[in-house]
Amino acid sequence: MGNVNIIGIDLAKRVFQLHGAGAEGTVLFRKKLSRSQFLKFLSKQPNCIVAMEACSTSHYWGREIVKLGHEVRLIPPIYVKPFVKRQKNDTTDAEAIAEAAVRPTMRFVAVKTADQQSHAMVFRTRELLVGQRTQLINALRGHLAEHGIVAAVGIVHFGKLVNAIEDEELPEIVRTMSRMFVDQISICSQKISMLNKTIRTYAAADQGAALLQTMPGVGPISAMAIKAFAPSMEEFKSGRDFAAWLGLVPRQHSSGGKERLGRASKMGQRDIRRLLITGAMSVVQWAGRKGTTAGSWLDRMMARKPLMLVAIALANKMARMIWAMLTRNEIYRDPVMIAT
Repeated sequence: MGNVNIIGIDLAKRVFQLHGAGAEGTVLFRKKLSRSQFLKFLSKQPNCIVAMEACSTSHYWGREIVKLGHEVRLIPPIYVKPFVKRQKNDTTDAEAIAEAAVRPTMRFVAVKTADQQSHAMVFRTRELLVGQRTQLINALRGHLAEHGIVAAVGIVHFGKLVNAIEDEELPEIVRTMSRMFVDQISICSQKISMLNKTIRTYAAADQGAALLQTMPGVGPISAMAIKAFAPSMEEFKSGRDFAAWLGLVPRQHSSGGKERLGRASKMGQRDIRRLLITGAMSVVQWAGRKGTTAGSWLDRMMARKPLMLVAIALANKMARMIWAMLTRNEIYRDPVMIAT
């Protein structure tokens, strides 16, 4: 058996499929291993490239495999799919991963650190609790609407529903069930407040997050989401590449030398993209109330485009400026002030 150049691994919960290949692409072995056998087998292999699809567990395994001296390459699953030959199973998936990883133009995902994944868990937990609170409020709103009690949409109007629960004209069982909803909503709100405090503490202690918060539209949550979900900015050649990674650039339908650009591609990290668009919309709304510098980019865009389109375009510019700020370790500088 020749020297192993690359090992493609199809990950699973308990059983892993391995495909070993030489420098010429010749198949050297195909193995199915359990979790307990996995790292033991890799520790006995000569240092080589170990390729896996990027998924929830791949970053942990990537860190463990790097400790063994191997080079880890994580590939987005969508880039592996074209290399799968006909029948899809674990064996062909592992082979496709090995073949995709040696392509000279293949794009890879950086292995996340344990700290990055820890911060991501804080962010995801907060998102889950916010969603559960919204679900509970909507359910309570719907039940009370059946009894003629209606309040405006939004958490700020939740107090009106709480006060209306004590209306003695409501059936007793409705008031009892409504109090259960209120108790659960209060618990969610308390936990969300605790997580917000945790995120603000992390954001204040992190130098990169502190830099990002100097940009209008970027707060502690957005800053920590960028630190938790985005790889090092050195992984991107330009700010445009970072914006494309987020899915904020136009989708291309170009052919025959003629460029045709469509809507934002949305092919990227949806959490950061959503937060940047939300932050950009707040900047646009603030500019709509307070006014903008005459002749500035934002002033021209708001004069002829819908606000949502302006917000997405501004989020694209924010992504490019974030790349510049982090790569140069600089605070935000207003483009209008620089131009003048």
